[in-house]
Amino acid sequence: MHRILARSTLVLATVAGLLAGPAIPASQAAPDLPDATAQPTGAQLTAAQLAGSWTGPLSARGRYIVDANGDRFKLKSANWGGAQGSWTGSGDIDDPANHHAGEDSYNMPVGLDRASLPALLGSYHQLGINSIRLPFSNEMIHNTTPVPDAAVAANPQLRGKTPLQVYDAVITALTGDGFAVVLNNHTNTSRFCCGLDGNERWNTSQSTAQWEDDWVFMARRYKDNKRVVGADLYNEVRRTILDDPNWGSGDGHDWFSAAQEAGDRILTEADPDLLIIVEGINWTGIPADGLPHGRPTLEPARTLSHTLLRSGKLVYSAHFYGYTGPNHTGAYGTGETHDPRYQDMTRDQLFAALQQQAFFITTEGQHFTAPLWVSEFGTGTEENDPKARAWFANFTDFLAANDTDFSYWPVVGWSGNGQGDAYALVRYDAAGHRTGILDGPDWRSAAWNHLITAPSRTGQVAVPARWNMLDLDNADAVRSLRMRGGPDWDSGARKATCPDGQRLIGLAHTGNRGLCTDSGAGDLRSAAPEYTVVRDESYVRSGDWAGGYTKLECPAGQFLDGYSVRGAAVSAALCVPARAALGTAGRTVWFDRGDNRPAGGPGGEFASGNYKGQCATDEYAAGIAYTGRVGSRRTPDALLCRKLA
Repeated sequence: MHRILARSTLVLATVAGLLAGPAIPASQAAPDLPDATAQPTGAQLTAAQLAGSWTGPLSARGRYIVDANGDRFKLKSANWGGAQGSWTGSGDIDDPANHHAGEDSYNMPVGLDRASLPALLGSYHQLGINSIRLPFSNEMIHNTTPVPDAAVAANPQLRGKTPLQVYDAVITALTGDGFAVVLNNHTNTSRFCCGLDGNERWNTSQSTAQWEDDWVFMARRYKDNKRVVGADLYNEVRRTILDDPNWGSGDGHDWFSAAQEAGDRILTEADPDLLIIVEGINWTGIPADGLPHGRPTLEPARTLSHTLLRSGKLVYSAHFYGYTGPNHTGAYGTGETHDPRYQDMTRDQLFAALQQQAFFITTEGQHFTAPLWVSEFGTGTEENDPKARAWFANFTDFLAANDTDFSYWPVVGWSGNGQGDAYALVRYDAAGHRTGILDGPDWRSAAWNHLITAPSRTGQVAVPARWNMLDLDNADAVRSLRMRGGPDWDSGARKATCPDGQRLIGLAHTGNRGLCTDSGAGDLRSAAPEYTVVRDESYVRSGDWAGGYTKLECPAGQFLDGYSVRGAAVSAALCVPARAALGTAGRTVWFDRGDNRPAGGPGGEFASGNYKGQCATDEYAAGIAYTGRVGSRRTPDALLCRKLA
């Protein structure tokens, strides 16, 4: 979230001190600054047109989001803030001056005191957006105090309602007008983020269990409304005073594991149709020159990506503001480092940084491939810095050229009497008069028009081959709903199984990682519920394909769908029957002394820093070999790969 970050980061730095390749050519000339007189044109749809243009629920196909008919649905979104809380954390909470931009939101979407819901939604249609990211706080969910009448003066039908009931009414109005709504858990406490505010992690001011339970509650609450399309799990995960979040360590600060667990609970206990949206890590380290610090964003997903229990539901997200940078929190003055901000970068440098930090996610054919939603970016109508203006033009160019899903922050704010959010696209004064990008000169208009009207892919999106990684780094990785519903097939061992519809195709020599796919075969498994747990050489029938090694070979007509380990040692192979006859011609793929993968490494780097082996996409894995000789840890050394037919 914008601006408050700079101030909060100063606090972080002070306390810490006390304690201690782009789609468009990067060489293309920078554009002229946007025409200040240009107005939004041509992208808006009426409520009826928008409602008729897509059908929920939404899913992910490769790098694209599609609707229930398989047609591309690009999230052209904006953030409607307020329900996450607006108090800045100092001074009297009842004084609007102590709320972000002077806007006391009363923990509900901003603007309901100044404009009717139909008027607000009419503005959103004019802007050309088709979806809303709707933040909330966990505190809001449990708040039973009715909002003040004055806070809903323009919407008297909302008098006497709690913040959650107002949130309900806003969702009903939005989805009734055809908008898609993404629920966003923005904060734990109802306080404007994002610094040292008690909202740094999903579990800073509450337990992880409570956070997950609240998500299940919210997902169930809107389950029958298929225009509520996504669960954006948590906003801008970042460092507390003493501790960093991490991606994959398995401890209580592990955002990777927490997001996967919450996503799985939502999909299995509440609503199997929701998109699960995982934002990268926003900040780690001490923001001071000479100490490690930076914005990891989505870079960790390159070598450790999520595999949800339901395929086709994962979306990754990231935030970008010109005043921040790959290693810059956005602070000014005390606490500011000398790292470049995004707005300090040349066009070439900016595009390279964006690709490195987040946009690589849309590369097809990788275990991390997913739609990328830039769920926050923005700038102020009063911004006069030429570098900041050029950044906004360059950034929106990059979004448009890459056909990227986006969400501007924020869509609506106040104006007048020294109040208001200059970042807002539209603003209302106390009398309900609207100003902003729709109503007069605004230097952002040309860039916004370019973004909202840019050509993008439409129509049917074919279902691509899927690739997913398995990691047994810290816990089981049983990614199959079918196998999760059955008995423990290797008690005491850590177990990994491929998602339903996929087969195991790669293994790491060390590190306990695996790679799954449906490439070349689709869903290879038969409808029969049977499976075989192989712990010895009972089923070896094709000769000594790994001389001197213990071979766990699948029975005839079955293929590898999972494996288990005890420590680093192979414990068992999980084999399942195929729906059709399998080929028997095979080869041994050794990977105990180096990588042995098909050309191009389809599926991507699934075991960074470790040797790995992988069958070709026209093969299936039929066995694992390892050795118990002195000096060996009984880790996988070879795969038996056979032709599919």
